[in-house]
Amino acid sequence: MRVHRRGRLIAAAAGVGVAALALAGCTGDMEEGGEDVDCSEYEEYGTFEDATVTIGGTILDLEADRLVESWSDFATCTGITIDYQGSSEFEAQIAVLAEGGNAPDIGIVPQPGLLARLAQGGWLIPASEGVEANVDEFWSEDWKAYGTYDGTFYAAPLMASIKGYIWYSPTEFEENGWEIPATLDDLTALSQDIADAGDHKPWCVGLESGEATGWPGTDWIEDYVLRLHGPDVYDQWVTHEIPFNDPQIVEAFDAVGEYLKNDDMVNGGIGDVSTQISEAFQTAGLPILDGECSLHHQASFYETFWNPEGGDEVTVASNGDIFGFLLPPADAGDPLSVTGGGEFPVAFRDAEEVEAVRTFLSSDTWANNRVSLGGVISANTGVDPENASSELLVQSIEILQDPETTFRFDGSDLMPGAVGAASFWTGIVEWVGGASTQSVVDEIEASWPAS
Repeated sequence: MRVHRRGRLIAAAAGVGVAALALAGCTGDMEEGGEDVDCSEYEEYGTFEDATVTIGGTILDLEADRLVESWSDFATCTGITIDYQGSSEFEAQIAVLAEGGNAPDIGIVPQPGLLARLAQGGWLIPASEGVEANVDEFWSEDWKAYGTYDGTFYAAPLMASIKGYIWYSPTEFEENGWEIPATLDDLTALSQDIADAGDHKPWCVGLESGEATGWPGTDWIEDYVLRLHGPDVYDQWVTHEIPFNDPQIVEAFDAVGEYLKNDDMVNGGIGDVSTQISEAFQTAGLPILDGECSLHHQASFYETFWNPEGGDEVTVASNGDIFGFLLPPADAGDPLSVTGGGEFPVAFRDAEEVEAVRTFLSSDTWANNRVSLGGVISANTGVDPENASSELLVQSIEILQDPETTFRFDGSDLMPGAVGAASFWTGIVEWVGGASTQSVVDEIEASWPAS
């Protein structure tokens, strides 16, 4: 079946349910395509007359445009109008909107902890059989568990990211004869060599992210906990089977502090240690391009920030302007362990058209559509890695699909909101600002909810 794409695909208009969300960026405004659409891949979802599904989430700007484009053929073929509203305040407001009966039909939730909070409130619709069938076919049990609360499966994963990439200039490494570090000690030695040369600081770091300032620092800590102490301790930490101020966590903080609290190591091209707090995470790595720093710790999604307006002015490749290597293991023979994140489209309205959209979003068809548009990856095993937009993202998908990879979800996203989206973030800011490791981890431990 082929149909002619209709009119202008407007996604910027908010649905009634998301009207209260503050519009903080472009949410997708696609020009009329005018081309025929092959609907054979979408026949299984059925057709709907005068059906509209509203979606809210944190995805903004260029990424929002690509999100809207990823489902445009599905919308055309099924007749469902999909209105997407992105907002930087989504995470802070979605529970309030749900309690007031004003949530969007679907919320793209970036944190399992937030999913759990919404489920506890009784606002979520369990996933349909179609969604669960796709998850069972295309995702690992670990990923399915992140969309499950108290034995009920609520949402499939959407996109994914791998945390712990160290971005660098391949040209600078080659000119200086630097090798990619094989261990954490090698990384320390490389950083010290760069610092000793004296012409620039090794690292550039930005922790500023509005109300979420501090989260990039939590990623550092999580990566070190996993590499220094392994997945069992990591799991015990995020579930509070061991206290937040356990000596093993203190060790991870102190190891990261050798960089983030050290004026010899940061903040290249930006300023002293204190500037990490005011520098936006989106721009903190860019001084690498000017030779003002050499290393930047950030997730796979940072690929988009090298060309924020799209295009390929900055080439992300092992022989290009910029590339990334994973934070190395503690010992060279350690198994590959990575942290990462993702999103989960939860439903607030029980309707066939809502589940049709959610079933499509959990499919390999959607995942390949979105990955092909660039800048993101997915842990969906039906994704062809070669559809990714760069060598680094191809590698990232292969890591996620490798059954030998030890993957752990972003720890702060798994912790209760009072910790993972509050005291851990503010604690990082206090810590970088001069507070001792012990006082910060003690304060965070004290904030952990009693039940």
